[in-house]
Amino acid sequence: MRTGGPNLRELLDEAIATLRAANVASPRTDAELLAAHVLGVPRGRLITAPDPDAGQQRAYRALVARRAAREPLQHLTGTAPFRYLEVAVGPGVFVPRPETEQLVMWGLSWLRAAGIEQARVADLCAGSGAIAIAVATEKPGTEVWAVERDVQAVRWLARNAAGTGVNVVVGDATDPAVLADLDGTVDLVLTNPPYVPEVARAGLPPEVVEHDPAPAVFAGTDGLDVIRPLIGRIAGLLRPGGALAMEHDDTHAYVVPKLLDADGRFEAIELHHDLARNPRFTTAVRRPEG
Repeated sequence: MRTGGPNLRELLDEAIATLRAANVASPRTDAELLAAHVLGVPRGRLITAPDPDAGQQRAYRALVARRAAREPLQHLTGTAPFRYLEVAVGPGVFVPRPETEQLVMWGLSWLRAAGIEQARVADLCAGSGAIAIAVATEKPGTEVWAVERDVQAVRWLARNAAGTGVNVVVGDATDPAVLADLDGTVDLVLTNPPYVPEVARAGLPPEVVEHDPAPAVFAGTDGLDVIRPLIGRIAGLLRPGGALAMEHDDTHAYVVPKLLDADGRFEAIELHHDLARNPRFTTAVRRPEG
C-alpha cells in the first residue's frame, strides 16, 4: 500500500488542471516540462521516471503555482530551447521564441548557398545571445559579434556566449560607432530587435508584459523606433552582396520591406512567414557599390 502521497501521474493531472484553470496556453506540456525539471530527467522519460519523493512533490507544486501565476516556464527551469541549444534565461532578458529559429535557419542556408565558409556575422539586439550562439556552434569557423546595450541582458549574453567564440559587444546597435571597424565587411546581419507597438501592450499575455524586459519588446507607438535607425546601421555594416534577416511584428509585413527599399542600399527584399503563416521576418541583400 502506497503511503508517500500522490504518484507522478496524479501530480501531473493535478498540475494540468491547475494550469488550465489559470489559462496557461499549454498546460500539459508545461506540467510535464516542470516535472522533468524537478526529477532531473528528459520529458520523454517521464513515463519511466520514479514517483517523486516528498521534497520533490513540494518543489513541483511550488513551481506549478508560480507558473499558474503566469511566471514564464523558462524562468522556472532557467533555460530556453533554441534550435540545438539550451540558453540560460531569467529576469532581465528576453526569452527567445521558436519562431526566431526560422530566421537563423534562413541565415545559415544563405551562407551555405553563397559558398561562404569563414563568414562574418553580426547579431544586433542580441539579448540572450541565442541567435549568435546558434550560428557560431552550427557553422564553426564563423566570426560572430553579438551586440546588446541592456546591462542585465548582457549578463545573460556573456554567460551563454562563454566558450563559444562569440564576441560580446556592449552598446547600442543603432550607434554608428558600435562595430565601426567592421563597416563594409560583414557577410550577414541577423536581428530580432524590439518591435512590438506600444498600443498592442494590452493584448499581450502576462508572461510578456510582466516578465520580458519592456525595452526588449516595445519600440514606440508603431513598433518601429528601433527598426528605422537600425536599417541604416545594417547597410553600413554589410559588404556589397551581404545579407540581412530582420524579425518584425506581423503588422509590419509591408512597412519593413518599404523601409528597406526606401533606404536605397538594398535589393532582393523578401518577406517570410512563420509556420503559422504569420509575417515574421524580412530579408534583403546589400546592393553593389556604384
